[in-house]
Amino acid sequence: MAYVITDAHPDDATTLGPLHLRNWLENYPNAAAGVDESWIREHRGSSATAEGITQWREFIEVANQHPAPHFCRVVRSETEIVGYLCGHWEESVTLGPMYLLNQAQGHGLGDRLMAEFFTWAGPARIRLGVADYNERAIRFYLRHGFEIAGEPYLWRDRMPTLPMTREAPSTAAGQPPIRQPDRA
Repeated sequence: MAYVITDAHPDDATTLGPLHLRNWLENYPNAAAGVDESWIREHRGSSATAEGITQWREFIEVANQHPAPHFCRVVRSETEIVGYLCGHWEESVTLGPMYLLNQAQGHGLGDRLMAEFFTWAGPARIRLGVADYNERAIRFYLRHGFEIAGEPYLWRDRMPTLPMTREAPSTAAGQPPIRQPDRA
């Protein structure tokens, strides 16, 4: 199966909103934490609504500006979107959300998405939050240079979340740093 990573297009919002909810429903239920389908739909269900899809469309439109304060790439298999990685600038760079359907995992796509994200972020500190029980994601981020950056906290008063950061890589001698996007 051939996979292609492309910039997200505004029309992709109609797929990304429901795919984002699907990601949460497949990966984040945890009875011990009280994170169930009802809680997920309450806190992430809006991504699949008309309003959520409009927000995705607006995010993508900003991500396609040059320079872009947002980042959004999708993984396509023919006409189907099978994954995505997004992020944005605030005071620092935030990575997330990131997701690949099961059939798209194990093909190096996560590594390729991260490489594109790191190029976009340039020499900036990157932060993210990951469910502390999502061991596969934690291993992936550790492999990509992220470190645990503090004590777990409860996202939305329920989901145990582990803060992680990847410090800015040092610039090779004589090499100019990659230009950072404007933080509009």
